[in-house]
This record gives sequence, structure tokens and C-alpha cells, in this order.
Amino acid sequence: MVVSCRQFSAPADNPMLPGSSDSEASLSERKSVCVIDVAFVSQIQIYPIKSLDAVVLQKARVMASGALEHDRRWAMFDANGKFVNGKHHATIHRLRSRFNLDNQTLVLHEGGQTSQSGPAFSLDRDRGKIEEWLGVYFGFPVKLTENDQAGFPDDTDSPGPTIISVATLKEIAQWFSLSLEETRARFRTNIEIDGVPPFWEDRLFGKADRAVRFTIGTSDFEGINPCQRCVVPTRNPLSGMADKAFVQRFMEYRRQTMPDWSERSRFDHFYRVAVNTRGYGKGGTICAGDAVRIIDP
Repeated sequence: MVVSCRQFSAPADNPMLPGSSDSEASLSERKSVCVIDVAFVSQIQIYPIKSLDAVVLQKARVMASGALEHDRRWAMFDANGKFVNGKHHATIHRLRSRFNLDNQTLVLHEGGQTSQSGPAFSLDRDRGKIEEWLGVYFGFPVKLTENDQAGFPDDTDSPGPTIISVATLKEIAQWFSLSLEETRARFRTNIEIDGVPPFWEDRLFGKADRAVRFTIGTSDFEGINPCQRCVVPTRNPLSGMADKAFVQRFMEYRRQTMPDWSERSRFDHFYRVAVNTRGYGKGGTICAGDAVRIIDP
């Protein structure tokens, strides 16, 4: 639980109630209101194959490494051992996937739309067939590799779940006139929290020499740094078409809306959003509805 003081444009006859716009209220009518932020998990997403589609969960196990079980458990590599991912291959955005984690099956199809169907493969028995299908799609040999202990995170020093607030996603969606769902698909975070204002998650990291400890459910984490974004959020998640002005506009909006609680020394540039984390302890479990509690602010 965190107490935040924020300004609202409020009707003069009821200054404690946010409601009217700046056009309806003078500066003298803007009131600073202190509210209690109670952060809780609203959605959990994992990406069983790195760069492919998400699976939404109500409950996730946190492994000893700090990673969520099955998140980025598999990754695609080319013949030179380099990741086949969205950073290097825009065509990956038109590749759709559906996972059944209970029986370890995967359905693949191309075309961008989520409603289409394609062949179903067993991730245990059909690895060769999956690689063959992917090789045809990309036009070069692809190897599917598994790491069931830590997965294949972008930040190997901070392999815990990435965290963002729903309010942050909605704020970014407004910046670019996107839907919440498309914004979510562009930024591909693991845990969304609600009950808090935009960029509340910036409270989960501090100066470079100090991690912020917090708990979710039965799991303990350290917030490490604001996540540096790559080219993927600039692209439409279904077509791969890029907005060339996206990064510059994002950085300007992020700079303008930076809240007082954000540790500015961690922003060598403003193309950063969400928080990279590390687990500490012995893992645990996270469920939708679990509170997010800061232990060491």
C-alpha cells in the first residue's frame, strides 16, 4: 500500500472529488488529493516460445531462477546460433501460435489473424516437424531449443517477470490512439497490476546501487531497472508494419509524464517502460488478485 498525492481538476463546491476538466476549472480549483494505492495483479501472461503469442494465466509458478514457469521456455535459433525473434525478423509478427500447456501442444499458422487454424504439434514429440514448419515459414533452417529452468529472457541478469500497470498501458494507448489489447501485444510484459496510477511500477526500482524488494503472492522479488525497449513496440503486432516516428514520440511523452516518484538517474533515455526483476528466495506462486507489497522502498 502506497499513499500518493495527485492533482485533480475538481468542482469548486466539492474539491475532494475529481471530475471536471481543466477547461471547467481554474488553476485555483485544482486540488492535491492524497489517495491510497493498493496494487494488485490483474493479469499474468507468459510467452512459451520467445517472440510468439502469449498465454494468459490465472496462476503462475515462480521457479528458483525467478522466472515464471514456461515463460520463454523455448526459443528459435538460426544456423549461426542467433535468436530468431522480433528484433531481427519483422515477419514473425504475422506468425500466430496457440499453446495448450496441459498437454504441451502448439498450433501454428501464418496470416496475422488470431482466429485462423493450422497444424497442431506436440512440443515433446514433434520438435523436428515444428522446426520444419518454421523453416518453411522463415525461408531458412530454424532450431527450437528448450530451457526449462530459466527460459530465454532478454535480460539474463534479471530473469524475473517484467511488470507494468494497466494504467500505464492505457496511457500509452492514448498517446498513439491504440487499443489496450494492441498496446499490451506490443510491450509483451508478464505481470499487469491494477489499482494504481500510470507508471506506479517505477516505484519498484531505485538508484543503480539499490534494488527495491517487494512481494507478490508467496514470491519475493527485487526490482532492478526500467526496461529498455527494442524495435518490437514500434510495430503493429499482427502485420509487423512499423511506425518510424514511434520511438521519438514515445520518449517525448514519457519525459513529459514522468511522475515524481520515478528515479530519473535510471533514464539515460526515455524509451524505457515496465520493470525488470530478479527473484530472491525459493520461488513461489503468483495469482491474479494478489497484492503487490513493497518491502524495501
